[in-house]
Amino acid sequence: MNFDLPQDLVAYLGELDRFIETEIAPIENADDNIRFFDHRREWARTDFDNDGLPRPEWEALLARVKRVADRAGHLRYGLPKEFGGRDGSNLHMAVIREHLAKRGLGLHNDLQNEHSIVANFPQVVMLRDYGTQAQKDEFIQGTIEGTKWMAFGLTEPNHGSDATHMETRAVRETRGGRPGWRIDGAKMWTTGMHVATHCCIFARTSGKDGDARGITAFIADAKDPGIRIEEWMWTFNMPTDHPRISITDVWVPDAAQFGPLDGGLALAQAFVHENRIRQAAASLGAAAFCLEEAVKYARARKPFGKPLSDNQAIQWPLVEQATQIEMLRLLIYKTAWEMDRIPQTEIAFQLGDKVSMCNYWANRLVCEVADRAMQVHGGLGYSRHTPFEHIYRHHRRYRITEGAEEIQMRKVAGFLFGYMGPRKGMFD
Repeated sequence: MNFDLPQDLVAYLGELDRFIETEIAPIENADDNIRFFDHRREWARTDFDNDGLPRPEWEALLARVKRVADRAGHLRYGLPKEFGGRDGSNLHMAVIREHLAKRGLGLHNDLQNEHSIVANFPQVVMLRDYGTQAQKDEFIQGTIEGTKWMAFGLTEPNHGSDATHMETRAVRETRGGRPGWRIDGAKMWTTGMHVATHCCIFARTSGKDGDARGITAFIADAKDPGIRIEEWMWTFNMPTDHPRISITDVWVPDAAQFGPLDGGLALAQAFVHENRIRQAAASLGAAAFCLEEAVKYARARKPFGKPLSDNQAIQWPLVEQATQIEMLRLLIYKTAWEMDRIPQTEIAFQLGDKVSMCNYWANRLVCEVADRAMQVHGGLGYSRHTPFEHIYRHHRRYRITEGAEEIQMRKVAGFLFGYMGPRKGMFD
């Protein structure tokens, strides 16, 4: 067995580091842009007088950096070559996400909003695999370039993680001689609606509550008067771009159907495993950053005339977390490597439990390490002059979103006890 990273990947990490130092860091340090990352970060980013939305200058800075990264050939790294990418594998993307997060806060890879110089484009993969040719032509390039943004209307106010009891309904209706669908309902956490050009709305089209079949996705104009932002949900980590929306008498033509009729949940799950392994890697990198900062501070700080690191009460908790980081890294790398060796359609069946293990444990671990780093830093750790509270507040959300850790543990249990996966039926 060879645990060495591929040499081309190691070389690319060096290329990214040089790009950050020569192109991204100068932008970060110009024109007081550092305000978005130092102790002022939450206030600099948030327009508290405008529903807590991101300030336009903050989002303009992120867009500028993405253009710089795209011109340099980094932004699309994980995309297929047909879309200008480099066919970045799951292993490569996991290692890159860990590497960038381990560098700490910065324009190269902002943890709060998943901005990165090596971007993740799950919607492009969805469109490639499920979109009609007209939808691909309209949305793929625009999504990459930022001229199109499709919000994701799946979660509902009354049902959270359970999409099968979806109350949003789509019924057949012809208008102006054109066949189509009328959609009515409500959605929650429909991220990015303040800049969205379109909204992907999941609605029940057949079957009964609780059925996995019978849900269909539709692409609607985000500015349709029937799509109303009812409130912006202020969160643990601001700014917010997560609204609760109502959907009233929204009509779309048949051409707006996205993916198979009654098979929308398969579309929703199409990219979840790639997302989860990469997000787990980002949490791993952030945890490693917090640990290293705690170690450096403990070595430098000298209360009572000796280094803080001399105390076993400081050493042992960090030793345990360092051990968990090392074990988790191996599981993430191995899982990503295995994902690259089988067809994407087989990942859910063969590796769904391993992906969930990586994700829920990484999200929990980064919160624990950030909390420990705060404790080691004392009062300074509790302040916004260190990045730990920001990292904690961001990553705490991932124990709920992207599949709550209880949902992911349930999947692991399903594989373990033979209710699903390769062991299904073993104990019957």
